[in-house]
Amino acid sequence: MNEHLLAADRLFSGYDKQTILHDISISVPQNKISVILGANGCGKSTLLKTFARLLKPSKGTITLDGKHISSLPSRQLAQTLGLLPQTPVTPEGIKVTDLVSRGRFPYRRTFSGLSSDDFSAVSDALEMMGITNLADRSVDELSGGQRQRVWIAMALAQNTKILFLDEPTTYLDIRYQIEILELVKKLNQEFGITIIMVLHDINQAIYFSDKVIGLKDGLVAVQGNPQDVISRESIKQLYGIELDVTQVEGKTFVLTV
Repeated sequence: MNEHLLAADRLFSGYDKQTILHDISISVPQNKISVILGANGCGKSTLLKTFARLLKPSKGTITLDGKHISSLPSRQLAQTLGLLPQTPVTPEGIKVTDLVSRGRFPYRRTFSGLSSDDFSAVSDALEMMGITNLADRSVDELSGGQRQRVWIAMALAQNTKILFLDEPTTYLDIRYQIEILELVKKLNQEFGITIIMVLHDINQAIYFSDKVIGLKDGLVAVQGNPQDVISRESIKQLYGIELDVTQVEGKTFVLTV
């Protein structure tokens, strides 16, 4: 078993001939939670999309289990990687079960309906996210926290071993933020899913991650164990502001006010 499941080497990537990521070399530890931090526009979402092969790098390589990700068939990749974008669009009037079942697309044959394996995977995903009781509800009727659970369940229905989450707590109040992050932690610890997610809250990133990757203007400024690399100096480097960093019961916290 590889210690590092996913890795980028000398990676350059961006949009419309504009390079956003510059010479990125990072590794994602297997069966761990990695959080990407940085100011707005630093390249966090670009990195996720490049890892998920939604963007093609202009230079460099990405390897998955030691294989170049560019060489993997699309169906195989979709069975390995799941991505929840920053602002997913919910089809109007769709029911929870129907949305979650869309995660089974990589396993379905053309013009075929859901198989028993598909139904089982959808049921398991609903149960893992604690939303079985919402299965027949319209997604439009749900709260923001419930909707986020549904979207994560759709990604889980893919039975992927890697899950990308782009700002999964955006627009949620603090209760639902912690609830979603605790569920993500459970997915990692109980089911061994490797998580790579973008977060804005530094303290949440420290608390819920095994590794942080800090980007500054498309470059890797820091990476490593959050307790080791989050400091007054690294915060200033990433965000351009000075914040005090303290220790409470051996854990690092950033004083944001």
